[in-house]
Amino acid sequence: MADGDPKGLHAPSLIGPFGPGIDRVDGRLKVTGHATYAYEYGADEYHGPAPLVGFIVPATIARGRIVSIDAKAAEAAPGVRLVLTHANAPAQAPWGPLDAQDRFARAKPELGSDMIRHYGEPVAFVVADSFEQARAAAMAIRVEYAPDAIDVDLLPSLGNGQLLAKMDGGEKPQSSVGDATAAFAKAPVRIDVHYDTPYQNHAQMEPHASLAKWDGPKLTIWCSSQMVDSHQAGVAATLQMSKTNVRIVSRYIGGGFGGKLPYFSDQILAALAAKRLGHPVKVALTRQQMFHLTSHRTQTFQHLRIGAGHDGTLQSVSHDAWIQTARYDNFVENVAQPTRGLYASPNISTLHKVVKLDLPPSDSMRAPGDAVGSLSLECALDELADATGVDPVALRLRNDTMVDPTTHEPFTSRKLAQCLTAGAAKFGWDKRPAKPGTQRDGEWLIGYGMASAYRGNMLRNASAEVTLAPDGHLTVRLAMTDIGTGTYTILTQIAAESMGLPVGQVTVLMGDTNFPPTAGSGGSFGAETSGSAVFRACENLRGALAKAAIADVRSPLHGVDADGIVFENGRIASGSQGEPLGALAGRMSPDGVFAKGQVSKSEKPKGKAQASFGAHFAEVGVNAITGEVRMRRMVGVFAVGRVLNVKTLTSQLMGGMIWGLSSALTEENVVDTRIGKFANQDLANYHVPIQADVGSVEVSFLPETDDLVNPIGVKGGGELGICGSGAAIGNAVFNATGVRIRSFPITPDKLIPHLPALKFV
Repeated sequence: MADGDPKGLHAPSLIGPFGPGIDRVDGRLKVTGHATYAYEYGADEYHGPAPLVGFIVPATIARGRIVSIDAKAAEAAPGVRLVLTHANAPAQAPWGPLDAQDRFARAKPELGSDMIRHYGEPVAFVVADSFEQARAAAMAIRVEYAPDAIDVDLLPSLGNGQLLAKMDGGEKPQSSVGDATAAFAKAPVRIDVHYDTPYQNHAQMEPHASLAKWDGPKLTIWCSSQMVDSHQAGVAATLQMSKTNVRIVSRYIGGGFGGKLPYFSDQILAALAAKRLGHPVKVALTRQQMFHLTSHRTQTFQHLRIGAGHDGTLQSVSHDAWIQTARYDNFVENVAQPTRGLYASPNISTLHKVVKLDLPPSDSMRAPGDAVGSLSLECALDELADATGVDPVALRLRNDTMVDPTTHEPFTSRKLAQCLTAGAAKFGWDKRPAKPGTQRDGEWLIGYGMASAYRGNMLRNASAEVTLAPDGHLTVRLAMTDIGTGTYTILTQIAAESMGLPVGQVTVLMGDTNFPPTAGSGGSFGAETSGSAVFRACENLRGALAKAAIADVRSPLHGVDADGIVFENGRIASGSQGEPLGALAGRMSPDGVFAKGQVSKSEKPKGKAQASFGAHFAEVGVNAITGEVRMRRMVGVFAVGRVLNVKTLTSQLMGGMIWGLSSALTEENVVDTRIGKFANQDLANYHVPIQADVGSVEVSFLPETDDLVNPIGVKGGGELGICGSGAAIGNAVFNATGVRIRSFPITPDKLIPHLPALKFV
């Protein structure tokens, strides 16, 4: 490994405020079908026989015990190699621990007992020569249950809410600044409202899938994972084996959205069966199974009380949230996070309580907490704007702050006001009808709505290694993952820019626990965290190369001042003197020059708050006869620090804005309270927008420099698009109709009884 000493070397200006919008470096592989996903065992690194195929048999009750399982017909079925149940499953570690520092690395035994904790939990696993044989045999298994009484309905159970010790991210579930209750009672204008949001499912394009293969004591699992290092630890803990004997590989992922932060039964069952049979086994969850065998976004019930002056100046904000979690789990979604950090108020109170129900575990889903919390907060602020007669944009500008209102820490950067102003101009906000229900286009009522976007910025731990070969090619390795966000591309850009190399001379290898550990993909921390580690590795490599060149009598840079050295066009140079990087690397080592870099969450600047900001504007049409709502156009303006790749980040934010549309108008999973199952458990009945549902979507960025947040000045952006966008749609519906719907999604059945009679002129 090279001993780099970058002191005296000026790091290159990393791409400037806006990086080049290059195409995805993995794009051709994906569109030509050459990118290998978890279920496709033909991966280059897989060498072995065609795997056997597993199929999971799910429980058909939500709580109780298994009285008996009759698997004789399945075991005798054609092609069947194994049927696992709780009666013959290998011993595994108990579930947990509940207070694990990394909840994604908990032990998760499968088929460990006769107890059923939620609908769809695996009760048997059939392995056969083909998928069709395994599925047919699975259907032949007969299970008799002793069901217990269930509680699966959130709203009637709010009184059972519990205040736990911490939430997702480690924050306390309760906060208080000033005296929100007393200030609310004295406020001239008071908004006291309840909002609720439904269960949502990640609905990724690629189902969860795993392929397990044992080589003696060593286990390799090819799977669809956002966090390979956490999954390595979790699988090892479950199977009670050394982590060094577990390898997790996740090269390409067909969407995650937080649903692949945890690992699930596919990994453990494939590993158990492959061990028992001495043969590789693969399994993919069916689309229907994914709705119960994986996690979901919790349903929420939220109570907001906002007190303000007649001019809209906030005097008090209270935000209480009730959230579902599994009876045996402790996940608490940070619903009121936007309320804690978005607007200035001398009195702010937040509260989160979990209601433990007999449903599958809830967990992170795109912009956990912020996405559903902003739906309520930003709509409640719109109600305040209507009550005071203050324009919604002006109301937010009036309550802007450069200091976090709960921690009192100054933000490293905050351009919310600029986003609001620029967005209003782009959208044509000045044409908004001040009085709701007054703008019409035939039988369509037209309305404008807006909302702020806020998402806390998070730096995590990561490391990376880089190797410069004698041919001048740079290889980057780290255990990061790409869930479709463009991580391969932006890490390639960072490495290329850092080393002064063309993009084509950089290869990024990821998604493998054999590589240096990272925090993985999630929480919008992926680009800044792993990108900073890659930048640091390249920084150390530059230092080593410069040091070697100065000391090498064969180098044209022998004896030059390090301050004058630059890396550009594949060369190391000082003034008119220089040489190709590969030539220097080849002299240093025939195997190339190697360097490491890392970044730590402890590098967070002390006494500073960090967040990304933006503003959403939406125009909708509401059919006054049918209650149908159509999004006509959306405009989003964002400030997220340095933008590494305008093309990929635009795509991410546009997707988030469309997801906000989905949350506002269509997306909802309904619990059948009789048996404790999600009723609409496929993509035919779980409604997400299709192309015909989406009008014009425009994304733009404001230049923002923030060198305090991390070494590359990048703030999280991927999840920011969903924060507030749904509220902008909801507020536009109110502006169009004068009807305020506080239960999402806003569907025609909720609107029709309140729509004004349409008079055709």
